[in-house]
This record gives sequence, structure tokens and C-alpha cells, in this order.
Amino acid sequence: MLPRRFYLDDVIDSLMESEKSGMKCDIYEKNNTYFVELDLPGYQKEDIKIECNKGNLIISCEKQHEEHDEAKKYIRRERSYGKYSRSLYLGDIDQNNIDAAFHNGTLTITIPKIDEEKNKKYIDIK
Repeated sequence: MLPRRFYLDDVIDSLMESEKSGMKCDIYEKNNTYFVELDLPGYQKEDIKIECNKGNLIISCEKQHEEHDEAKKYIRRERSYGKYSRSLYLGDIDQNNIDAAFHNGTLTITIPKIDEEKNKKYIDIK
């Protein structure tokens, strides 16, 4: 059995953490509407930006480093800072009626779909 403090612990932990630190989300469809639930713990709603462009939903957030305090001597720092972004293609969506709410670290975005039958265009053959 190897002791917990192995030489490469920090390197291995940081690789594993970078895999986990992505913006994890669930996307589901119900009643002709998409729902996106995204976990963003530690963020404020002012840190989050949502953009919709031609069926692409782009969610980005940024967390600044806390002020540097000389009196603090960190033993380990695991919280990540920086800018993160996630792009989701949802197709024909009603961009004018997208709604978003942020509560307890979870961003919920409600995206109505455009009725496919109304959006279809048939081409006459000459």
C-alpha cells in the first residue's frame, strides 16, 4: 500500500480536477421546450453571461482571484479561478422567449422550441 502523500499527488490531482471543473449540465426536453440546468457553485449571477446566436447557446462565466493577502500561507489551493465557457447547439429555438434563473449555484435556462411544422418551407419543383 502506498502512502497518501505520493510525489506526484498534486500533478495527478490537478489533472483529475481539471476534468471535473468543467461546466457540467443537464439538458432535457419537455412540452416543446428545452431545459438546461448548469451547476456553477461559487459564482454570482453578475459573473454569468448567456448569449444566443443562430441556435447556439453560449454560457460563459468568470471568477476573479481573491485579493492577495501576504498573511495567508496556503497549504493547498483547489478552488479554480478564471473564465469558462460552454457552447450548446439546440437548433430551431425561439430566441426571443429564452428565460434564465440562477438559484443556489444552479443556472436554469428555459428555451422554447420553434414549431417545426411552422418553420418548414416546401420548395416547388419547376
